[in-house]
Order: sequence, then C-alpha cells, then structure tokens
Amino acid sequence: MSRRPSQRKPSGPAYGGGRREPPERLYIYGLHPVEAALANPRRTVLAAFATENALRRLEERGVRFPSPPEIVHPKKIDALVPADAVHQGCVLEVAPLEPPTSADFEGMRLIVVLDQVTDPHNVGAVMRSAVALGADAIVTTRRHSPVESGVLAKSASGALDMIPHVEARNLARLLADLGERGFQRIGLDSEGDSPLEEIAFAPKVALVMGSEGKGLRQGTRAVCDALARLDMPGPIKSLNVSNAAVLALYIARRGSRAVEE
Repeated sequence: MSRRPSQRKPSGPAYGGGRREPPERLYIYGLHPVEAALANPRRTVLAAFATENALRRLEERGVRFPSPPEIVHPKKIDALVPADAVHQGCVLEVAPLEPPTSADFEGMRLIVVLDQVTDPHNVGAVMRSAVALGADAIVTTRRHSPVESGVLAKSASGALDMIPHVEARNLARLLADLGERGFQRIGLDSEGDSPLEEIAFAPKVALVMGSEGKGLRQGTRAVCDALARLDMPGPIKSLNVSNAAVLALYIARRGSRAVEE
C-alpha cells in the first residue's frame, strides 16, 4: 500500500497563507483515529501496519483497508510512534490533509476559533467535542498552535479526520471575514460583560477561545462582537479550555436553535 502523497496546494485565503507545513508524512495511531482516517476520502494512506489482534478488532468494526496492512509485532509499531503512545496495535502512514479554503465556510453555522492554544492534547480534545456537538469547523492560529500530528489525531480520537481545520496566519483578518459572512463572533473571557447563556445568539456563531493563562489577545478581543463569560457555581471558577469548549458549544447550539424556532 504505497502511494505518493499529492502535491500540497496553496491555502487560498490571505489569512491562511504562509501556513506552517507539517511533515510530508505522519503516523496516525490508535483504533478510533485509524478508523476515521480510513473513512476520510480526503486522506491519502501511504502504508498501514497492524498486529493480528488489532486487525481483527478493526475488521469487527467494519473497517476496510485499501489494501491489506502489513501484519507486525507491537515492537515494530512502538518504533514508529512517540514513546509511551497508546497505539492499540495499529498505525497508518499518511500524507497531511489539504487545508480548507475560505469557500469552505459557505453553509457553516457554528465554528470554534482557538487563539494560540498550544497544547495538542487540548486542541485534540476541543476537536472531539466540536464534532460531538455538531460544529462545522475549527480554526487555530498558524503560530503557537500544534500542526497536524499523530499526537493531535490520537487526542482528537478520530475527530481530526471529521472536521475541517483551518490554520490562520492572521486571526483578526479571519474573524473580520467571518463577520462579513454573517457570523456573530463571541469571545469567551473571564471578564466578559455577561454570561454566555444570556447572549442573544445569531443563527451563525463563531466561538472564540483563548489559551489558558493568557486568554484572548487584545487584537482578537477587539474584533469580537461580544465578550461573554462562563460563570461557575462551584468553588473552582475556571475550566480547562477543552472543558470550556464543551459547555460553550452546548450553550451556543441551544441559543442558535432558539433563534431559528
């Protein structure tokens, strides 16, 4: 199962140009990420490796490979993935996904925007929540955010291959473009003017979340239509960004749905 990766195309929109290039190939590992990658028609698979047990589990889930994977000992897979990675006996060698363009925002209603969230585990968890709660895309910054990788794919538990991922060189410009497309840009901030659940949501929403500690940058805050906070009733008043994303997505979906009704 060897295919040459396709030539990468320019990303198109100005806010996406100059994108950091991930490696020409990467390794996606774990049952859910491998299953999602194989189901993604946009993903180019270069090679596949699996233990007999992992292959049996994948086949029981109805997963089909383009051509039979190489059956290997777990130590072979250990050598391909990061130390201590939970690969569950399977790994794909793949080409990175082509980045979406501005045209891909057409028809979208709910987007998650991450302002310099650097931890791939957090970004992957946000991706997983975004897919689970029906978001249409996730946006990260070109700098100070993780590129596509096996760690990101594993943390996203398959969501990396299920949701468009836009990398913005200039986040303020991207947010301005979303505004022109009719998106209500809501920044999540502990100093926000009102609780998120009290916001009057528009039919199209972009939730903008900052990194832990620093929060939203000033330039990002300035482009948002509203700043809202997540009030916590318990003694701990703040949430990890991935947990905050779950709550914010749930509130935004309910609010936007109420507008439609």
